Amino acid sequence: MDFKEKVKKVIEEIRPQLQADGGDIELISADVSTGLVTVSLQGHCKHCPMASFTLERLVEKKLKDEIKEVKEVVNVLLPE
Repeated sequence: MDFKEKVKKVIEEIRPQLQADGGDIELISADVSTGLVTVSLQGHCKHCPMASFTLERLVEKKLKDEIKEVKEVVNVLLPE
């Protein structure tokens, strides 16, 4: 399984927690050479004041715990 597929698998594990609060997450990119994963928080998570906490404590922590190559996770706001 390549890096992006591993990241997708972990995001699918996280997704139900976000959806339970009316949010979601979309994988934008995953670069194994830099360890950078780019996501877009959606729904209620998009503009939630706790979005940075969710990104750091849930998404980034889970990805780093599961995939040693992940160094950083960033959120981008996509145009509506």
